[in-house]
Amino acid sequence: MSYVIGLDIGTTSTIGILIELPDRIVHIASRPVTLTAPHPAGAEENPEQWWANVCEITRELLEVGGLKPQDIKAIGTAGMLPAVVLLDAEGHLLRPSIQQSDARCAAEVAELRQQVDEQAFTRKTGNGVNQQLVIAKLLWIKKHEPEIFARIGTVFGSYDYINWRLTGERAVEQNWALEGGFVNLATHEIDDELVKLAGIPRQALPRKTLSHERLGSLTAKAAKETGLLEGTPVTAGAADHIASALAAGIAKSGDVLLKFGGSVDVLIATDRVAPDPRMYLDYHLVPGLYVPNGCMATGGSGLNWFVANFAGGERDRAERAGLTLHQWLDRLAETVPPGAQGVQILPYFLGEKTPVHDADVRGAVVGLSLAHEPKHLWRALLEAYAYGIAHHIEVLNDMGHATEIYLASDGGSKSTVWMQIVADVLQKPVQRLAGHPGSCLGAAYTAAMGMGLATDWSAISRFVSHADRLEPDPAKAGAYAQGYASFRKLYPPIAALDIKET
Repeated sequence: MSYVIGLDIGTTSTIGILIELPDRIVHIASRPVTLTAPHPAGAEENPEQWWANVCEITRELLEVGGLKPQDIKAIGTAGMLPAVVLLDAEGHLLRPSIQQSDARCAAEVAELRQQVDEQAFTRKTGNGVNQQLVIAKLLWIKKHEPEIFARIGTVFGSYDYINWRLTGERAVEQNWALEGGFVNLATHEIDDELVKLAGIPRQALPRKTLSHERLGSLTAKAAKETGLLEGTPVTAGAADHIASALAAGIAKSGDVLLKFGGSVDVLIATDRVAPDPRMYLDYHLVPGLYVPNGCMATGGSGLNWFVANFAGGERDRAERAGLTLHQWLDRLAETVPPGAQGVQILPYFLGEKTPVHDADVRGAVVGLSLAHEPKHLWRALLEAYAYGIAHHIEVLNDMGHATEIYLASDGGSKSTVWMQIVADVLQKPVQRLAGHPGSCLGAAYTAAMGMGLATDWSAISRFVSHADRLEPDPAKAGAYAQGYASFRKLYPPIAALDIKET
């Protein structure tokens, strides 16, 4: 029997999974993560909390699985991308991590666009000049925190940091480096000229690794802290959304994964590279394939924000019905017709990533009247993210990617009301996945492949099955086509307001 641990360093929680090959999920454990916003457009976390969570999770996995440390044959990691973690020359954290949703570097993005030929940059790196770039975030630190910038010894990502704590090895996984803006697609290597744009010493950026390659082995110190065995192999890891796509079975052209986590991701597999500044480009975990994809700045985090701040008046009724507030609001939203009776929301609460790449724009609610209730706002919010998905599909189609099959995963996909709205907006069936635990499974299976414990990438499908399929209602096509057209008209005037936060 071969047991493998997968760790997902997520934005809202750290998750660990214990799998037994070839097809059994033994246990999943999680611990919450604290997200802070010390800057109006900021999003930061404490990497030490990730590590503390990992140490608790690995011990729980062993205990619940009834295993000894030597039973674990490999460890794989995944994480949000591209978070920025900084160490000094002695390996001390210099500051909290800057998260991928952090939008503070808008000015630096604008300066980069003046400095480089954006079309040439996109062709070279596969990604446009946008707030996702690690380069832009480093330039913000250089300008606003020069004393920290001067002490940078290592720059890497969330799961790179955990890998370093596990093995003592400093490296950057290929998709962190690619989306961060450091990889030349022609050579698939870190490009010195791109590193120079960030102003950091070349040695501050560690070597680039393939996701499935063996990074190193568990150190004695890490073994003591995690309860695992010294010498256990650790692979280089994977971007969370790409690991999730692998677990969902997204491996052929036309298959689309809609990932409903803290943000909403839209991913498609292809063997064709077509860089476009509107979207991101990542390597697939299956060698030779790529994943053009988009990521909204919010998603489940936007819904949670609404519940925490505006739905308190519904709490008693939700409890009497034996439902969570999310479930109760879904039930209320079902009573509201498509279009939310005139309410429409632009869900750009943290600026927006793909496909508009505007860190300064903010969310908006239009059409609101005294006749509207929380149920109208909730439905309008669910519809807003569905329209955002439709916008991404429109762009992917414009890039030449056929979009045929839509699979839905992660926590938000459990909302039948939300998934039905998505199906009705797209006028395509949405297939929900069952038993899809998220990125941690992709991390574990990638480690299994890397260590030769598994030999077929597609065999990960044994862990995940299809649940129900939401069919589109043709009677709602007209209302949602009109709603989508209105949604697309919201961004320009809101962006033109030039709202500044102080």
